[in-house]
Amino acid sequence: MSPRGNEKDIPATVDVEADSWAATLTPRLAQFVAVARQEHVTRAAHQLDMPQSTLSRSMARLEHDLGVALFARHGRTVSLTAAGRAFLASVERALYEVDRAAETLREDADPASGKIAFGFLHTMGSETVPELIRAFRADHPRVRFQLVQNYGEAMLERLRDGGLDLCLTSPVPDAPDLVARRLDEQKLRLVVPDDHRLAGRKRVRLAEASAELFVTLEPGYGLRRITDALCAEAGFAPKVAFEGEDPETLRGLVAAGLGVALLPPPAVPRPGIVELTVTAPRAVREIGVAWLDGHPDTPPVAAFKRFLLSRRGQLLHR
Repeated sequence: MSPRGNEKDIPATVDVEADSWAATLTPRLAQFVAVARQEHVTRAAHQLDMPQSTLSRSMARLEHDLGVALFARHGRTVSLTAAGRAFLASVERALYEVDRAAETLREDADPASGKIAFGFLHTMGSETVPELIRAFRADHPRVRFQLVQNYGEAMLERLRDGGLDLCLTSPVPDAPDLVARRLDEQKLRLVVPDDHRLAGRKRVRLAEASAELFVTLEPGYGLRRITDALCAEAGFAPKVAFEGEDPETLRGLVAAGLGVALLPPPAVPRPGIVELTVTAPRAVREIGVAWLDGHPDTPPVAAFKRFLLSRRGQLLHR
């Protein structure tokens, strides 16, 4: 058997195959550290609560597998060789990392103080998500949140990769590997400059904007897909003057006269624009929560999921 390489950099992933050093040596590493620190096999065996003979065979097999003498034997005692001292330093670092990883996992799963990795749309960040977290932490004050703000497709990929426990997104995804629940819907408005020909209206049919230039989010954003679908339902394809990543940037460009936009209500009113109710087609977007199907929840994630589902129809400020 040959070692897996002498690279100084730790690889991003390690394949623990049946003939790898990791698979071969790992069961004996804690035993090696105990013998090295006690400098006595019998005392180390007592510390590990295992037969002395079993521990002696284990250390002999470790040296045989490595092809290096780790210990110098002196009657009932042992001392490390130069190779043993070098190996001990690396093994202790590795075992420390294992301990730290295990403790982190336990802390993150703690019902009272665990961690929730939660993703949400940019448009949910100013009011909706802060209010949700504030309300949840009233009963779970020590729970920690790892928050990710992004567009829908990017969050779903992070969900699949294990980087998120839950995400608040729109449209509500329909995919075989995900579970999604509709929580609420949000009206979309046609946003026009305050000197626009439609600015004096309160309501408008979307078809009345068919000749306008639109400022929209980039392809891949859920709101862009909804905009394109609503315009198609109204009988036209929008002529796009600008594609961006932030709805508030789009509002600023509408105020500057660059075009019109279909957007959810703002957190605070913005000067220079008028927001019109769209009467046809029905212009709404559904907001839902999604998670990976079959993925077990830690207690804090399960509690937050129940909390979100309890807010059906009450998620958004009206």
